[in-house]
Amino acid sequence: MKTPIHAVSTWVRRQPPKVKAFLAVVSGMAALVLLKLIVHDHDNLFVAAEAVHSIGISVLIYKLMKEKTCAGLSLKSQELTAIFLAVRLYCSFVMEYDIHTILDLATLGTTLWVIYMIRFNLKTTYMEEKDNFALYYVLAPCVVLAVWIHPSTSHNILNRISWGFCVYLEAVSVLPQLRVMQNTKIVEPFTAHYVFALGVARFFSCAHWVLQMMDTHGRLLVVLGYGLWPSMVIISEIVQTFILADFCYYYVKSVFGGQLVLRLPSGVV
Repeated sequence: MKTPIHAVSTWVRRQPPKVKAFLAVVSGMAALVLLKLIVHDHDNLFVAAEAVHSIGISVLIYKLMKEKTCAGLSLKSQELTAIFLAVRLYCSFVMEYDIHTILDLATLGTTLWVIYMIRFNLKTTYMEEKDNFALYYVLAPCVVLAVWIHPSTSHNILNRISWGFCVYLEAVSVLPQLRVMQNTKIVEPFTAHYVFALGVARFFSCAHWVLQMMDTHGRLLVVLGYGLWPSMVIISEIVQTFILADFCYYYVKSVFGGQLVLRLPSGVV
């Protein structure tokens, strides 16, 4: 006998792409409304996003220490993550120092440890041939965008470009990891937990900005600055959320189906 979850997932899978997109938008809006009712201080969502990201990194550390393998992990995604965290940390020190600076510092430290483990201690298990996403495909566009569109504050131009760069890079830093999963088709539990945690973190971060927009009736865009920068901040948050949305759907389906290993259909990632 089919469970309700399985029946719903089967029905969704049979729908045409336009219906799936509509259902995804409706689900996202419903989740935003729920968060608006539950979370009164929306700044807590931003802290929650960074905390969930840290939990995801902790899952990776547990995997590396317990299983002594980095199979299925993208070194390039970890390196991109370290880059945007380091740049954001620099911007936090010179532009605004708060709780996010401490969380970023902790996340950067653990990310660097993961990179060290993959590059040296567990190098023999690294699937380099699967981790074949060219980094210049994301780094070059992010640099160009940052030079062209960045915050319009009174800070030094280099600091403003750096801030724009880390916002854009964060939005696409998970792409190499998704390429690895696309190449392998089978995602083992710890890697799946990590990527799902990234998806949740991205959603919380996106929800923070969207709800702030709703609360201020759009005035937040004026606070962020002028020109294209405010819109690009919101677009970057939405992009990084939708990049992981498809994977998160199959992750939840797999968990409710009692499957320990996540098998991705062709063309999912």
